[in-house]
Amino acid sequence: MRVLVTGGTGFLGRHLLNLLANQGDEVVALVRKKTHDVDSRVRQAEGDILDGPSVEAAARGCDALYHCAGRVSRRTEDAEMLYKLHVEGTKTTLGAAKKAGIKRVVVASTSGTIAVSENPDFIATESFTPPLATIARWPYYRSKYFAESAALDMNAADFEVISVNPTLLLGPGDVNGSSTEDVRLFLEKKIPATPAGGLSYVDVRDAAEAMRLAMLKGKPGEKYLIGSCNLTLSEFFGRLSRVSGIPAPKFTVPRAPVIARVGVEVAEKIMSRIGMAMPIDAVSFDMAQFYWYLDATKAETELGWTSRDPLETLYDTVEDLRARGIVWPETFAENEASI
Repeated sequence: MRVLVTGGTGFLGRHLLNLLANQGDEVVALVRKKTHDVDSRVRQAEGDILDGPSVEAAARGCDALYHCAGRVSRRTEDAEMLYKLHVEGTKTTLGAAKKAGIKRVVVASTSGTIAVSENPDFIATESFTPPLATIARWPYYRSKYFAESAALDMNAADFEVISVNPTLLLGPGDVNGSSTEDVRLFLEKKIPATPAGGLSYVDVRDAAEAMRLAMLKGKPGEKYLIGSCNLTLSEFFGRLSRVSGIPAPKFTVPRAPVIARVGVEVAEKIMSRIGMAMPIDAVSFDMAQFYWYLDATKAETELGWTSRDPLETLYDTVEDLRARGIVWPETFAENEASI
């Protein structure tokens, strides 16, 4: 196929471009400015997801669209930017792709539009009703929910739309630091305490494969949750410790259901009044009070998707961050401290 990919310079997008080129597809990447930092087998087309005519020009002659463009941010002050980029960008891009004659679209969403709960025993599936009150707390997930909804609303007999919803992406090649920042902080011993919630994660390379499989086998109008394992944050840090040799934080922050209900600003005030410094930024602390567990059975059965060993993903993430000099080796940091 000849396919158009948006977000090709992002973490997931880079792996997807490489995968599609390896599969023999003719790949066009929509980029705001041409760069040498894209697979040489990929043709670059300048444009912007908020500029319909540029997307339509890039999409002409393409059979399908992978819409991966977006930005990860936990900053509440980025709410307007995130809404414009994710919601308006999705509407503009898919509308232009349809005008250009594209018939099938796979959208990269996030498991956070469905799979988040205060209940540690709850594991979300695609049939779960989105917890809108919870999602509304965080601008990133709020914008991704509305973007995903807008995309699936466009699904039609002549314009098939499928959503792939990966959880936290880990693995090598996160050059923008969009997904592996918490691993970096752990390796540099900048997480003084372990929050009480839980997470899910998946290898970015497996997420890219899920996108490809969804294009081939996904059912129009459906969404597919993608994740390799569900862990408490204590278990996650324990695995990171075994893989990296860096000790996990000794202190665990007790889960506070009241904080999980009241939101970021009130959480900051409560923590301040009891004399406890925030172990991480307020939004991350708020998110860490929840459980982001999911069941990927639907993707496994309908798409034939599988994930690699989760420990392999953690190992490759740590090795990549160290190899690229994103984190300083511990021995070097100790020597620096003694100078």
